[in-house]
Amino acid sequence: MSAVPPPEISQPAAPRVLVIGCGALARELVALTHALPTIDIACLSPSLHNRPGGIPDAVRAKIRAARARGQHARIFVAYADCGTGGLLDRVLEDEGVERIPGAHCYESFAGRGDFARLADEEPATFWLTDFLARNFERLVIRGLGIDRHPELEALYFGNYRRLVYLSQTNDSGLLALARHAADRLGLAFEHRHTGYGELATSIAAAVASADGVSADIEAA
Repeated sequence: MSAVPPPEISQPAAPRVLVIGCGALARELVALTHALPTIDIACLSPSLHNRPGGIPDAVRAKIRAARARGQHARIFVAYADCGTGGLLDRVLEDEGVERIPGAHCYESFAGRGDFARLADEEPATFWLTDFLARNFERLVIRGLGIDRHPELEALYFGNYRRLVYLSQTNDSGLLALARHAADRLGLAFEHRHTGYGELATSIAAAVASADGVSADIEAA
């Protein structure tokens, strides 16, 4: 008489985590979570980068829509304050959701200590990330109307002295674009490679708190 194989015991599915992020961080969020199958990403329009007053309501709507679907054990927001003046934090307190620490993505990438040091060293600094280097002409020059009204350039940038490019990836093309942006604005140029900084550690912590195991995310 042949032995009867034991019944298979199904393992409970790992809890899913939804990361609601800024569209300006979409590439970085995909890179950080591509090996984590329990992570879903929902990005809001990167145009909110230039009009942060719309961020709190847009984030609240995404949180509530996700909860209505009931597919995620945890929701995490990949925004810093990002110019909302504390209004995003009020929304997240109401909803019981955490976000990445810091005032903006520049601080998250550079790390709060290093960013504070750089800002103290030269307060009149204009900051670029990979996203902003890639989209400088579209978001800054055309987005602020400088292409149509060149006199606006002095109004927006007349008090800046330095442009610092905080790079997430080692990309010579983006480095060239960042240098061109500094030249375009007549600013001294500085490059600091940060990788993904505190964005990486924040995403890893959000995953770990949902499933109880540490997530292996490289900061690049």
